[in-house]
Amino acid sequence: MADDEADFGGTVENVDNEDEGSEDPDLQGELNAFRVQWMSELKPSSDARGRLLQSKGQKKTQEMALEEKATELFLRAVHEEQIGAVYEAIKYYRMALQLVPDIESKINYNRPTDADKMMGGSDADGDIEDLLSYFEQQLTLESSYPKFCTPEVDMTQSHISVLPREILMYIFRWVVSSELDMRALEQLSLVCRGFYICARDTEIWRCACLKVWGKSCSKLSKPYTSWREMFLQKPRVRYDGIYISRTSYIRQGEESLDGFYRPWQHVEYYRYLRFFPDGHVIMMTTPEDPLAIVPHLKTKNTRLDAILLGHYRLSQETDNQTKVFAVLAKKKDEKKNEFTRSRFSRRNPLPDAEHSFHVGLQLASGGRQCSNKLMWVHHSCHIKYRVTGETVVTSFDLDQMYTPFFFARVKSYTAFSNQPL
Repeated sequence: MADDEADFGGTVENVDNEDEGSEDPDLQGELNAFRVQWMSELKPSSDARGRLLQSKGQKKTQEMALEEKATELFLRAVHEEQIGAVYEAIKYYRMALQLVPDIESKINYNRPTDADKMMGGSDADGDIEDLLSYFEQQLTLESSYPKFCTPEVDMTQSHISVLPREILMYIFRWVVSSELDMRALEQLSLVCRGFYICARDTEIWRCACLKVWGKSCSKLSKPYTSWREMFLQKPRVRYDGIYISRTSYIRQGEESLDGFYRPWQHVEYYRYLRFFPDGHVIMMTTPEDPLAIVPHLKTKNTRLDAILLGHYRLSQETDNQTKVFAVLAKKKDEKKNEFTRSRFSRRNPLPDAEHSFHVGLQLASGGRQCSNKLMWVHHSCHIKYRVTGETVVTSFDLDQMYTPFFFARVKSYTAFSNQPL
């Protein structure tokens, strides 16, 4: 290889000597053109390398700028969190993570203990109580005469913050209403820190527990540490919707006249059960689907003929199971009673017996929701004869026709408030 390079160099040198000796203009021109082309080919490669280095430098500079901006936003979010502005903190956290997803691992900061509890993902009631204490402390530190909320922008009209706490709590009782719409109360607590404190008022949750369980829970019992925890965790029936049981089966129809075939029929019907906080309950069995029936069960004064109206009670059994016992009867027709008291009463005599139905159900949980399932434990019919006063009881066998009830929330049932809690 070295010999080849030497020969090539010698050849070029000889050519140059010959060119110098013979002074051939064409050969000299070609050699100069080759040299110019060779130099021009070398220049773009150095320019490309320079552009590559320049782009890398610009990219690094942009990354440093993004990281610096993300660090600034993240530290500002930490500061907002420390002063209690959780909503603003979440906004700045989100902006910082959009710029640099791993910005938290690239900076060092100290988060206070209270903020750790606030941003934690635990749903325990102890964490909620700590958050409540934290909000109360922040409102006290901000002003010697703390307000539950302050207007975000300047207003010409009176803001709700000028109301005394007693008036504000009365508004919250209207939000809960006599239908115990605690879901609306929880949504109202998301407005601001002050509303969060008002929505955790002990008296509201105590009144709600008394309305559900009566005087039997006049005192807070173990293992519950607060009235709110008792209301949310202790098994109970729900009032913001309806319990629905769907039953379907196949039966054999009558044989055709020619005797060649016998049809099979698919039968489907529903049982509807709705509870009210005042102790009333309504029940209905019909083949109509929920879309047609649910709107008519908004109140217990419905005009449907097949409605059974009665009362219910909750019972805590010795086996630590919560059961619901109800006594229902067909709604009396007042117009018909007035008609029978007229001179045509002989043609329309009063019925000689009264029918009532006794229902026993066990509360259970299905899926993620709590106490959203009712399972049959008893069903009987009581017939009381007016003439003799005798009562005949007929118990029904709880077979596969008695499918469980499942709860379905209905928004229209709690859309309006008739009276406060």
